[in-house]
Amino acid sequence: MRLIATAVAIACLTSTTAMATDYKAGPIEIVNPWSRATPKGASAAIGYMAIRNNGTAPDRLIGGSIEVAADFELHSMVMENGIAKMRELRDVEIKPGQTIDFKPGGSHVMFVNLKHPLIKGEHVKGTLVFQHAGTVQIEYNVEGIGAQSAPMEMERMQH
Repeated sequence: MRLIATAVAIACLTSTTAMATDYKAGPIEIVNPWSRATPKGASAAIGYMAIRNNGTAPDRLIGGSIEVAADFELHSMVMENGIAKMRELRDVEIKPGQTIDFKPGGSHVMFVNLKHPLIKGEHVKGTLVFQHAGTVQIEYNVEGIGAQSAPMEMERMQH
């Protein structure tokens, strides 16, 4: 009986760890891309992740795409006079040794003109395009509508 319980525990831990995925392109590492489910009729969704530059030269995120939307945009969120304002960015520089966090309330990617709502539990294929590292195929895990972070996000960022 203990052997079965141990095997089930190991299987659960293994499957949970596999949910959060990292992607690499040269010295660029994309950590745990995720999005939120969207209500019916929504025309946009937001993508989050961390991008780490483990190299010795800067790189730039210059664009991307997502299979569920016609357009992909880079955005920052800034506070001006107590009001949150979103601004579209041409690119995002990632300096050597730097990690850029795309997170709720901050910088993010937008999926504009959605083809259908995002549903919790689905995985959405996309790409990120870097000036030097090139194009990277990634997959966003879709969390619940009110999610503030992806599962295991904090644990994964501490390694």
